[in-house]
Amino acid sequence: MVEQKIFVIGNEEIVIFLGLFGIEGISMEDDREFMKIFDSLTLNTSIGMLIIALDLSEENSRYLIDFKTSKHSPFILYLPDLFREDADRDVLFKGLFKTIHKITRQG
Repeated sequence: MVEQKIFVIGNEEIVIFLGLFGIEGISMEDDREFMKIFDSLTLNTSIGMLIIALDLSEENSRYLIDFKTSKHSPFILYLPDLFREDADRDVLFKGLFKTIHKITRQG
C-alpha cells in the first residue's frame, strides 16, 4: 500500500498543535485563498487525509460539500469551531443536521 500523509489547513494555533504530532499544514487566518490551496492539495496524491480547521465562508463551505460528495480521495475532515457563538449557523453543520434528521425520520 502506498504511504499517504495527513495535511491540515487551519489557523496558526491548530497548525502548530498538529505539527507537534508530525502533521504538516498551512496556516490561514481567513479563507480567501482557501479554494486555490485546497485544489492544489487535493491534486497531491501523497495526501490521504486533509483536515480543514478554518471557519469557511458559505461559498467555500458549499464547495467543500460538493467535493466531499463527488470524490472519495483524499478523505476530508472538517473541524468546525464549536466555541463560536453562531456555530449553529455553519453551513456544514446545517447540512449535517439535515442529513441526520432525514436518516432518523426514515428509520
